[in-house]
Amino acid sequence: MSTSLSTSGSTYGRPPIAGPAATGPQALCAREPRVPAERLVAEMVPPPRFDSVRFDTYEPDPGQPSQAEAVTVLSGFAAGLGGAHASGGAKRRWFAKKAPLSTAPRGVYLDGGYGVGKTHLLASLWHATPAEPALKAFGTFVELTNLVGALGFQQTVQTLGGHRLLCIDEFELDDPGDTVLVSSLLSRLVEQGVALAATSNTLPGKLGEGRFAAADFLREIQGLSAHFRPLRIDGQDYRHRGLPEAPAPFSDEQVTKAAYATEGASLDDFPGLLEHLAKVHPSRYGALTDGVAAVCLTDVGPVPDQSTALRLVVLADRLYDREIPVLASGVPFDRLFSEEMLNGGYRKKYFRAISRLTALARDAKPLVSQ
Repeated sequence: MSTSLSTSGSTYGRPPIAGPAATGPQALCAREPRVPAERLVAEMVPPPRFDSVRFDTYEPDPGQPSQAEAVTVLSGFAAGLGGAHASGGAKRRWFAKKAPLSTAPRGVYLDGGYGVGKTHLLASLWHATPAEPALKAFGTFVELTNLVGALGFQQTVQTLGGHRLLCIDEFELDDPGDTVLVSSLLSRLVEQGVALAATSNTLPGKLGEGRFAAADFLREIQGLSAHFRPLRIDGQDYRHRGLPEAPAPFSDEQVTKAAYATEGASLDDFPGLLEHLAKVHPSRYGALTDGVAAVCLTDVGPVPDQSTALRLVVLADRLYDREIPVLASGVPFDRLFSEEMLNGGYRKKYFRAISRLTALARDAKPLVSQ
C-alpha cells in the first residue's frame, strides 16, 4: 500500500469502477499528498462534474423565476467579458495603459440555498466567457486562499492579474485573517481589470456572521460586498427533487466486501479518516482522492466537534466535484452533525454536505451485490 501520493497528472483523474481490485483497496489515511504550486494554478478550472455544463443544460424550476433570471443575467455578463483584455494576454498586463475604473461592481455574487444549481451556473459562466482557458480561473474559496499561501500575495496578484475572469465557488469567510486577505486580493485584481463571480449561501454583506466578530471587520466585509452585484437564486435542492430516499447505511461486512470487489476503491474507518483529515490541509483534499473510484467508509458516526465537521464539509465537496461514490456503514449521513451544529453559523455548509453525501451514497448503492 502506498504511503505517499504522486503529484503528477490531474487531481481529477480516476479509473472506472470495474472488476475486483488486484491488491485490495487503498486507504485514504495512508496518503499524504503534496501539491506543487504550478499544479494549483493549472487546475483552476471547473471540476469533472461541471466540465460539460452550460447555460442551456441548466433546467430552471418553473416555480422559481429567479433561476431563469439568473441564466439571463449571467449570459449577458459573460458576453460582456469579451474584448481586448481577454485577448491581450500577458503583454497587456505589463505594458497597456489601464482604463479608468468604473464605480459599478466588477462581479456577480450568486446567493441561495444549497442545491439550487449555483455551481452549475458559475461553471457555465466560466465556459461561456469568451477568453482562452489560460485567461480565466475557477476554484473554491479554500483553493484560492491556499494559492496565496503557496505563491505569496504579490505573485498571486501577478498570476491572476492578467485574467479576464476569476470564479470563486463556496465563498465563505470563516476567520478574520481570510477576510483581510481576500478583501485585499480581490481589490488588487479588480484594479487590474479582472471580473469576479462567486457563489455562496450567505449574502456578501453577511459574510462571517455567526462565525467570528464580523463587526470588527466591517470595513473589509463592506469592501468585498462593493465588488459584487448580488443575484439571489431561490429554489429547492435539485439533487433530491423527485428521487427516492437515499439508501440506508450498509453493514461493515457489505462495505468491506464491496471495497475489495471494486477496482480503485478506498477503504477507511470513519473515525480514523477524520483524524487523518486534521493532518492534511483542506486544499489538498482533492489530491487525497487522486485515482480513487469509490470511497468506502465503515463505522460512520456523529462528528465530534466543529473543526472536524468543517474539514468533513470540504472533503464532501471535493468528492462531489469529482463524482466519487461514497459507500458507508454506521449512521445515516443526516445524523453526522449535531442539532447545535445545524442551528449554528455554519448550518448551510452542513446541510450542503448532507445533501451532497446523500447523492453520492445513492450513486454507490450499485457497488453492493444484491
